[in-house]
Amino acid sequence: MTTPYRAICLFAAASIVLSGCVTAPLEAPGDDLREAKAGSVLRSLSIDRAVEDRILALDPERIGEDDVRDALAKGPTPRIFEVHGGIYPVQVLMQSFAEFLIGMGYPENRIRDPGDGAFSRSPYELSEHQAGEIAWYYEHEGVRPMLVGHSQGGIQVVKILHELAGTFGPTRRVFNPVTRELEERTTIVDPLTGRERPVVGVSVSYAAVVGTGGWALVLPVHWKVVNVIRAIPDTVDDFTGYRIGLDFFAWDAPGLEAVKTFHAEGRAMVRNVTLPAVYSHVFVPATSQLAESPAMRTWLNAFDPDNEAGRAAVPDAAATNVMFAADVWHSIKKHWCLEAQQLIRARRAAR
Repeated sequence: MTTPYRAICLFAAASIVLSGCVTAPLEAPGDDLREAKAGSVLRSLSIDRAVEDRILALDPERIGEDDVRDALAKGPTPRIFEVHGGIYPVQVLMQSFAEFLIGMGYPENRIRDPGDGAFSRSPYELSEHQAGEIAWYYEHEGVRPMLVGHSQGGIQVVKILHELAGTFGPTRRVFNPVTRELEERTTIVDPLTGRERPVVGVSVSYAAVVGTGGWALVLPVHWKVVNVIRAIPDTVDDFTGYRIGLDFFAWDAPGLEAVKTFHAEGRAMVRNVTLPAVYSHVFVPATSQLAESPAMRTWLNAFDPDNEAGRAAVPDAAATNVMFAADVWHSIKKHWCLEAQQLIRARRAAR
């Protein structure tokens, strides 16, 4: 039996075990369905002045647990679109990552899909709908969403970025996430400026993908992005592509870095991070257990991707997927803070 085939068999066995672990979603959060008008988001923003002051004083690169729970979680919070891989029940693993984020202090109702309460989205949904949904959320909430994709979900994330960039067409319609219907418009009202703008050109603040590429690119649903899968457009500020040192599903291995490296088409900040070869392509999002330990939460919140030499030892040497979780959490905190600060400043300037 070949090693790739053995890996596939192990994944299939794991799927059977995990299929009994899916939990029913909580009641879907409600959303404001009123038509967005110029200035409506800024006028409706209601945050305690002291909380605003504390958010504005934060250093986005150094966010502690108290800053998350006592400041950021009480202010404007971007939606996080988790996009799971394509083989059932791999969404259970992205649910684990969602539970990690919630355990670290991220509001649950900013992760769950308001349509069905799910923690993650399918990589087989129409990417143009998901792009239109991102535009709707930005228009109604004033903070740009973030994207995290695993395996085929990573392919979908790159596809969404290109939908927003106009790679696949010059216009895209707004998609309402509560009614689950396309709206008869291709523009939104920018919540910060009050001016009308196209859906094409709307951006997200942060996107991360892990285990992206490999055999899944042969599926017809992903063909449209094959030629640009490694090219990251300007519809994201900060993008990180994670590869596992040895990954038979994504076809990552030593010596293949040159052909598996993401690069910016323009202004986007693009990082490529290699995770330990012992990490599993299938199970890398399984991280909920990391948020259960106070010592581990402290370590995760102190993690600085640019200061490896000064990094403290991991509290639990046996912890799995900790480098993936730590790096993504650092970026999520950073862009959560930046988006909240931008919206608060815009509201104060509009008074």
